[in-house]
Amino acid sequence: MAHTEAKGTALVTGASSGIGKVYAQRLAARGYDLVIVARNKGRLDDLAADLARSTGRKVDVLAADLGKRDDVRRVAERIRDDAAITLLVNNAGSGTEGPVLGADIDRIEAMVDLNVVALNRLAVTAVNAFSARGKGTLVNVASVVAFVSDHFLGAYAGTKAFVLGLTQSLQSELKDTPVRVQAVLPGYTRTEFFGSAGIAEQQIPAEMMMSAEDLVDAALAGLDQGELITIPSMPDVKVFEAYDAARLAMVPDLSRDRPAARYGIKDDAVAA
Repeated sequence: MAHTEAKGTALVTGASSGIGKVYAQRLAARGYDLVIVARNKGRLDDLAADLARSTGRKVDVLAADLGKRDDVRRVAERIRDDAAITLLVNNAGSGTEGPVLGADIDRIEAMVDLNVVALNRLAVTAVNAFSARGKGTLVNVASVVAFVSDHFLGAYAGTKAFVLGLTQSLQSELKDTPVRVQAVLPGYTRTEFFGSAGIAEQQIPAEMMMSAEDLVDAALAGLDQGELITIPSMPDVKVFEAYDAARLAMVPDLSRDRPAARYGIKDDAVAA
């Protein structure tokens, strides 16, 4: 049984399998008590019993379907009202396969509700609660597809671009406060995600597929190192830094009082 200094309580969504389950395991080993959230109560109960036995930490099960607004509000209320919560891992999400054309719009909307609407409410609730408490950490799990939406069919990449954009905005707003915000951008990760999205894992080259354990270990190492955006598979962080510098270099030209000269729009005074 591990004996580690207590660090408060971490609430992990999507904790019944995959990335969320590994986060729960790793955080318990680091000394966090847990609130684990997912739809499958049976899996959560099994995980809670295993973690309590192996780490000695307190593990609460909160069964909730984050695709349902009432359940999202219930989890948000737990974050708001439980002063012991010092970390939120916003991991729950889903994907749809194939193009938007001809797709089931209800399925796409359900994905947006989970990946965007639910995550947004929990994230905003968390940073407000953490700010009031004077400490706390928010981890939003996005995806590398946020950088390359044009390489993927469907709306999934758009939902992850929202997660990245929200996280960056929160990082800017909270940069001089004791609240930390990290975005984690996995690439292909070996989880049940592919089956639920209708994608055959065998279609993905083995050299592009990371284990959930390695992914979470890298994400936590990035958090320890103070990274704001963690891309576990990227060997040279200077590649991302160059991308980010190029993005920021556009800022002075993103809003001006006249259209760019290449559009051939005459000055108002001359045109009159």
